[in-house]
Parts: sequence; C-alpha cells; structure tokens
Amino acid sequence: MGKSRTKRFKRPQFSPTGDCQTEEAAANGAEGEEDDGLAAELLEKLQHPSAEVRECACVGLARLVQQRPVLSGLVRRDAVRQLGPLLLDPSLAVRETAAGALRNLSACGGFEVCDDMVTKDIMTPLVALLKECSAGLDSNEMSPQGLKDQKRNSIENIANEAVNVLWNICECSSRAVSIFNKEGCLEIVLKYLSRFPTNVDLAISVAYCLQTVTEDNPELLKSFSAGALHVLESAMLSSVSSLEYILLKSLVAGTIWNLKDIIPSKSQAEIINAILKILSEVLEMDAGEMVIHMKGAETQRLKTAAETEEIPENANSHALVEDDEMEEIPHKRKVRRKTFVSDLLPPTDKELRQTIALLTAQQTALEIIVNMCCSEDPSDDEWEELSSSDESDAFMENSFSDCCGQLLSPLCLSHEVHTALTNYLIPKKIFEKTAFPNSTAVDICSRNPTWKPLIRKMNTIQCRALVCLQSLVSLLDVDYLGGAPTLQTLAQHLSQLLFSQPDFAKHADFLEAISGALRALLQTMASKNISQCMTPDQLMTFCKAGAYSSNFGVRVNVVSILGITGSVLAKEDGTLEMLKTIGCFLIEIATKDPSLVVAGEALDALFDVFADGKEAERASVQIKLLSALKEFQPVFKMKIRKEGRGKYSPDQLCVLDNIKMNLRRFITYQETVEKRLTS
Repeated sequence: MGKSRTKRFKRPQFSPTGDCQTEEAAANGAEGEEDDGLAAELLEKLQHPSAEVRECACVGLARLVQQRPVLSGLVRRDAVRQLGPLLLDPSLAVRETAAGALRNLSACGGFEVCDDMVTKDIMTPLVALLKECSAGLDSNEMSPQGLKDQKRNSIENIANEAVNVLWNICECSSRAVSIFNKEGCLEIVLKYLSRFPTNVDLAISVAYCLQTVTEDNPELLKSFSAGALHVLESAMLSSVSSLEYILLKSLVAGTIWNLKDIIPSKSQAEIINAILKILSEVLEMDAGEMVIHMKGAETQRLKTAAETEEIPENANSHALVEDDEMEEIPHKRKVRRKTFVSDLLPPTDKELRQTIALLTAQQTALEIIVNMCCSEDPSDDEWEELSSSDESDAFMENSFSDCCGQLLSPLCLSHEVHTALTNYLIPKKIFEKTAFPNSTAVDICSRNPTWKPLIRKMNTIQCRALVCLQSLVSLLDVDYLGGAPTLQTLAQHLSQLLFSQPDFAKHADFLEAISGALRALLQTMASKNISQCMTPDQLMTFCKAGAYSSNFGVRVNVVSILGITGSVLAKEDGTLEMLKTIGCFLIEIATKDPSLVVAGEALDALFDVFADGKEAERASVQIKLLSALKEFQPVFKMKIRKEGRGKYSPDQLCVLDNIKMNLRRFITYQETVEKRLTS
C-alpha cells in the first residue's frame, strides 16, 4: 500500500500522582453504594457556610473521583456545577482544593466528562480564576516580604491546579481550545511560565498546556508576539540542569516546534538546532541507572530519617498507578496519551518525582522527534490511522534572531531536521533506547508499590523509541544511518528483541511498535538491495502471531512485511515453497480480515509478491491464486459499497477504489500467466 507512515504523537499527559482506581473500587457492590452515599454527603457539604468544611469536602471529592464507579454518580449529581463556583470562593484554600477536585474529575472522566464540563460552563469560572491569580501575583509584589511569600505560594498553588484543569479540558474539547483563544488565556499562562526560575512545577503544568493548545491551532499562533516567544526561549534555554528542568525544557521544545510555521525562515535552522540539542541531551541520560540511583537515594534518606525518628507518616504511602484511558482522541490525528491523576505525591517523595520527570522527558523527546519526521499533509495518515502573514514575520522578527523572510518550504525544513538529527547523533541514541529496560531497575521497581508504575513508563519509552526508529529509517539516507552493515545489525537487534519474548503477541503496544520498525527497516533494505538477516521462517512466525492481533496497526504492518519479504523472494531462485506459504497466508488475510483496510493491504501485497518472477508465477498457479481472487472480487466490491461510507474516510475509500481497479487488472494478468504455464 505504498510507503509506510509513522504516527505522530500529541503530548502524553503527566502529573506525578496517583490514578483512577478501578478494580479495587469495584470490588463489591456494597462498597459502591457506600461510596455513592459518601459522594452525596460531600456534595452537600460544598454549600456549608464554614470554609473549612467546604475545603474538606473538596479534598474528599478529589480522592473519591478517582474511583470510576463513583465518578459516573458524581457527574449525574452535577458535581461540576457545584464545584465550579468554588473556584472563586473567598477562601484561597477552598479555591485550591476545588480546582484539585476538578483536575481529578477531568483526568479520570475522559473525553465525555471533559466535554460535559465545557457544556456546563466550567470555563467561565476557570478563566476568571486564572485571571484573578495573575492579578493577585502582580498585586502581591507590593505586600510585606513574609506575607508576600506566603500569599504568593498559595496563589501559585491555585494557579497550578487551575492550569491542570485547563490542560485536561483543552486536550479533550475543541470548544475549550476555542475559549482559550478568545479569552486571551495565552497571555495569562505565559505569565505563569515566566515564573519558571522560582516555581518549576507551575511552569511544567503550563508547558503541558501550551503543547496541547498550540497543536493544529492557527488562530492561536496569530497571538504569539516576539515577547511571547522570548518567554518560551528563556525557559527552553535555562541553564538549570535538574531533572524537573529537563522535563520543562523538553516540553517547551515541543511547543516551539508547534510554532514553526510562524518563525522567520532565517531563524528556523537555529530553532531546530536548539530543539534537537535539548532532546539529544535528554536522550543521552541513562534512565535505568537513574532509577537505580534515585531509589537508592530514597532508601538511604528514609533510613537516616528512621534512625532520627523523623520519617513523615505519609512517606511512600501513596500508590502511583498509571491510567491508559483516553488513548485516542476522535477527529485528531495520531494521538498517544497517558494520564497521571492529581492526588499529589507527598513532598517527601522527591526522588520518585525526579525520576518520573526524567522518564517523561525522554518519552516527550522521542515523541517530538517522531512529529518532526512526519509529513504535515493530513491525508498522509488516513490510510493507517483511521503560512504566516507579513505582519506575523514583522512582529516576530526580533525573536531568536534579527532577521525575517519567507518561511522555509517543507523540503528545506526537512533538510534542516536531517542535518541536526545526525549532528547530535540522535539516531544512535534512539537505537539504544529500543533495548529492553534495565533489568535491575525493573526488579527494584517491581518490589516497591510506589515505584512499580515506572516499569510501564520504561516500557513506553522503548515503544516510543521503536516508533522513532521507524521514522528515521524511512526518512534518513542509508549512509546517514551507518550504511548497510548498520541496517543489518539493526535487523538482528529487532529480531532478538522480538523472539526473546515468547509471549510477544500479548503485548499490543510493543508489537505495534516493533512491527512498524521492522516494516520500515525491511522496506529500506529491500529498496537498497541489502540482504536481510531475519530468516523467512522467523518472519512467518512473527507474522502469524501478529496477523490475528486485535490491534489494527499490527495487522497492517504484518501484511506489509509479508509483501516486502515476498517481493524480495520472488526475485530469487529456490523460493517456491516460501512464496506459496506467503501467498496462501495473504489470501487468508485478504478474505477473512474484518477490516477493508487490512484486506486492501493484503491484496496490494499479493500484487507486489506475484507481479513478476518465475518462482512467483509457479507459486501463484500452484496455490490457485487466480481462482481465489476471482471468487473474492465481487465480495470485495460489495463490502466497499455496503461498508465504505459508514466506516471509512474519503481518502481511505479512494485508496480502496484504486485497489479494486488494480485487482481487476491483476486478475487479467494472472489469467495470462496461468494460461501460459498450463498450456
């Protein structure tokens, strides 16, 4: 079906926190009824005249909302309308805890809940709160020092919770993004970001939010002035090297990449270099060794505290569980999202916080690189996924450099990315990240409940690196990658990764990532006539496991791999039996897979494998390819007619129509082959 495409990523949501509880909360019906009664009681207390009671009720709801069986009840009881006004409560403590409850509700509730929150006008009090916090920070500068510090901390804490609510809702609702644009929220959050030297947590929350709202939002891009870009530049180029700042710089780099269309052309090379320099530094760090070091530091700190009887009661008492909800955002392209909900880790868990920051920074870096390598043509992704004005250049001409001009074309921009990628040895660093996580780090995390979720984060980094590898292999010239020997070594490495896990078919994310990397690698090797190191038997074992995966992407990759392998074998002698095996398997997929896209991919692979070559011709006759295709042709036409408009996009239907025409031509060709060989 043509050249493989790589999924773009939106930022993964991050908060160093606990998560929506599912199994425990739903253990039995009695507990559910008890929690439902507690929810009603807490909602009632939100109206209590005592600020302390309202605050406690908000804290209780923030925890309760993380239990999904209770969440639906809270939505049904209109918790959003009751919590919304408390964002502007006279008590600062109530404001903060109300925002925390809404943060958890938006993170745990998913897209429907977030959209419902917008419908119930949560954006009105939320934007008002953000504006009040901004004004409060300005007026607070006139207060006496002691009072100023105390009030500033309270206001910044409220702002942090509010920004997280804004971030979650904008991630899920285009209406919320539109309100963000119209209400001038950009100026407010940039003011918060500018406080990064003294409050990195607030700055990180803002950076996440900005990465979300700047993606595919040309209306907002018009609002960015030279001053706004300067704030981003200052944060990205900060000299502080702590792990939290590494995460901040990675996120801001992603935001600046989203703004590339409004950056003057003569500044683009400089920007790309600055972004990839930061990402290179992030990927340079050994996450496994950092996990080992940080866990050791935490153990020693707690041991020392125990000896002096200073261990806080809540140290290491909060479980951290990762949530896989909201993986796909409807009507948006190429999304990947992980959610960490906001029942905050105690401040004593600083080592865990810092380690999470590094892991998230590395995941973010890999996702940004994938996005940099991807085409910006929306139609490019339809098959597998189911310019600034003169004024813009004028007002940004003083940002990053003192020049302006016409924007670079995508081709030139791609050249700049190529150069920077290789200059910073990023391909080599990505190859290293495709290895399985450090076994010692995994063992350490598995023995500690609060660190155990980091295993999944490490596995996610491996999967992101494999997707990144797919992009680089497709994008860069073979010489930039190290030549044929490097590609062969890489093929061996991927084979070892794959077959070192007997149950690889059970790990859907890993299987999709490695199948995509293999597809791109084999495609490149075949186009350059580089001999493949994986045996046909190994590939068939892999393909048979992946062809029946519930993951659509895996099935598409598997079919493409079969087509690439078969096309290579068709040019060689002594490959008759293997070609017959591949042909039969592709026929089975084409005729039995429930997805027309996968079926179309399988037909396309058959066209490639049996288009030419003596062995291919003999194999096609022996497996009765012609009769199988003739029998399937009317079925394929009928499926396109009946299912097409309801299930598939216009671009997908266009491709399917082309395959339908090619099928007719291929049948004619096969009739000629069969007649010649059987006469």
